[in-house]
Amino acid sequence: MSLDQSVSDRPKAPTVHPVDEVLAPQRLLIFGLQHLFIMYAGAVAVPLIVGPAIGLKSHDIAILVSADLLVSGIATIIQSAGISKLFGVRLPVVAGATFTVLNPMIIIATQYGGRSGLPYVYGAMLISGVFGLIIAKPFSMVVRFFPPLVAGTVICIIGLSLAGADISLIYGNPDAGDKFIGGVGRISLAGLVILMILVISRVFKGFISQIAVLLSIVIGTIVASFMHLVSFSNVKDAHWFGAPNIFHFGHPRFAAAAIITMCIVMLVTYTESTADMLAVGELVGKELTPNDLARGLATDGLSALIASFTNSFPDTAFAENVGLVGLTKIRSRWVVTTCGALLLIMGLIPKIGQIIADLPGPVIGGGATVMFAMVTAVGIQTLHKVNFEGNHNLLIVASSLAVGLLPAFDPNFYAKFPKDFQVIFGSSITATVIVVFTLNLVFNHWTRGGASESAVQTAVREGAVAVDVPDGGVRRREDPQEQPTT
Repeated sequence: MSLDQSVSDRPKAPTVHPVDEVLAPQRLLIFGLQHLFIMYAGAVAVPLIVGPAIGLKSHDIAILVSADLLVSGIATIIQSAGISKLFGVRLPVVAGATFTVLNPMIIIATQYGGRSGLPYVYGAMLISGVFGLIIAKPFSMVVRFFPPLVAGTVICIIGLSLAGADISLIYGNPDAGDKFIGGVGRISLAGLVILMILVISRVFKGFISQIAVLLSIVIGTIVASFMHLVSFSNVKDAHWFGAPNIFHFGHPRFAAAAIITMCIVMLVTYTESTADMLAVGELVGKELTPNDLARGLATDGLSALIASFTNSFPDTAFAENVGLVGLTKIRSRWVVTTCGALLLIMGLIPKIGQIIADLPGPVIGGGATVMFAMVTAVGIQTLHKVNFEGNHNLLIVASSLAVGLLPAFDPNFYAKFPKDFQVIFGSSITATVIVVFTLNLVFNHWTRGGASESAVQTAVREGAVAVDVPDGGVRRREDPQEQPTT
């Protein structure tokens, strides 16, 4: 036996999927910080909106923020690292407070007396968390009805509907003490951050290119300091340690209407998380099974359960971090685990969290603009796999986006409709999921072929495959990212 033959006969070491790759510690830290910086503003936005809306004082709002970061860190670690066979999608998914819960929390708390109504909020959240854990597995079974047509449309609307969420960061908020509201300087600073992301990504290769967002935020912060837009004066007032305040607003109380509303919020959160997790799976080249999806959804339910004890909020997958994965091509889930550990530390050490909170709004807003747009681009890439010839798929996409964008353009569009209707269709993401999911069933599944129609012909009619062989034969539409085998 020759030496070459003996070497070739040796068993090859198993190849580690990029999702499971463990990077060097310093790379994990830097990439984890990049995820943290891009999601922090969105993570703390929910408590900063809910608190003042129900009349909480600054001390109570600070407790909400710390609890929010703590639960976000726990959920992010679970989603990326996983716990046994029950929790965690095991993908680079960053979890943060869902914006879907904003209006319901404010409405429930207000109806039951503002601050004194929060026990009803957290009682309803506790039940919705249990409800979420129960339905996670059944809900995950609908993943077979999320083909590229449905997933791509929903991913597009996630990016499009969030595209304006960063405007208040860039433009400024006079109530928050921001300077130069709507000034040329603030908008130009955000533009500089976007420009730096493009320049660094284009000019540099490898590691430098992969941390383009982080470097751009650092450069933008330095420039902002010369514009007198940076102040870390709040850091000295923040505490070094902040333990979770269990039932800070009182023990949970239960009201049927509040419970039903929060369970609807859980369903809405699940639809949003499903689309985001499918998007991440698409980006990292890992197809999700119903079991994978069930573990990810169960983590969202668990976050609501933990939040009901710690005065926090239910979590969902953050779209801006989906965009970051697409931009950097860093697929390791352990990077996101590092981000989760940093969030956990910030939840327990408010002084560190305050440093990130004091980063200039235009800088964070500029980076978020690119990330939200990246999510839309991922949706377009997913739709590229859909067959639009000889079917109604183009009409399905158009109608779904049209309905979904209505509340994005005008948040008061359904103001005169019942509250439960507003909770569902007031969310662009949820409205789009319902419409595209239903239309795909009606046009592509609930159809009946003729008696002589073969299974392949039925697949062609439903757009599952494409007719593209000159002699009239049919072959499966190829994945444009699939590499030919040799």
